[in-house]
Amino acid sequence: MGNWARAMRPGRRRAISLNTTEANGDRLMTTASRHASTIWDGDLTHGTGTVNSASEALRELPVTYKTRVGRPDGQTSPEELISAAHASCFSMALADLLAKEGHPSEHLDVSATVTLDDRSGPPTIMTSQLAVTGRVPGIDNVAFRDAGRRAGAARPVSRALAAVDITVNATLAQPD
Repeated sequence: MGNWARAMRPGRRRAISLNTTEANGDRLMTTASRHASTIWDGDLTHGTGTVNSASEALRELPVTYKTRVGRPDGQTSPEELISAAHASCFSMALADLLAKEGHPSEHLDVSATVTLDDRSGPPTIMTSQLAVTGRVPGIDNVAFRDAGRRAGAARPVSRALAAVDITVNATLAQPD
C-alpha cells in the first residue's frame, strides 16, 4: 500500500527513498531513508577520507582522525555531522511545536555542540548541547524555554542519541 519515490543517479550507488503508508486515503506515516558514504584510504592515524551524500549536499568533505580530535582545519568530523543533524532536526521540531501551540516563530537560530570524550574508556559521544535564540511573537521566556525542552526531548535525532546527555538552552531574542 505504499507509494515509493526513488531518485538514483545513473552509475552511482546513491538513493533517496520515501514511503508514504496510506489507509483509507489517510496519510499515516512517511518513512525517509537517506544515504551517505565515506571513502577511507590508509590507517586511522595517517589515513584520509571523504564524505559524500546521495543528495549531493555533502560533496567530497575531507575527514581525518587528526582533525577529528584536533583542529578542524576546514575538515569535517562525524561529530560535526551529528551536530548539524541535531540542530536541523531540533529547529524543525521547535518550529512545528510553536506553530501548533499558536506561536509560529519568525526566526530560530539553533546550534548544537557534540562532545567526543575518551577519558572513561573508548571514545564516546557524551553530550549534545543545543542552543536556540528565537523571535516568537506572543510568547514569554519561560514558555519558550519549556517549548525548547519539549521539542528536544522526543525528536528523531534526539532519540538516536538516547545514550547522550542532551541539554537545551533556549533564549528569546530581544526585539529590534
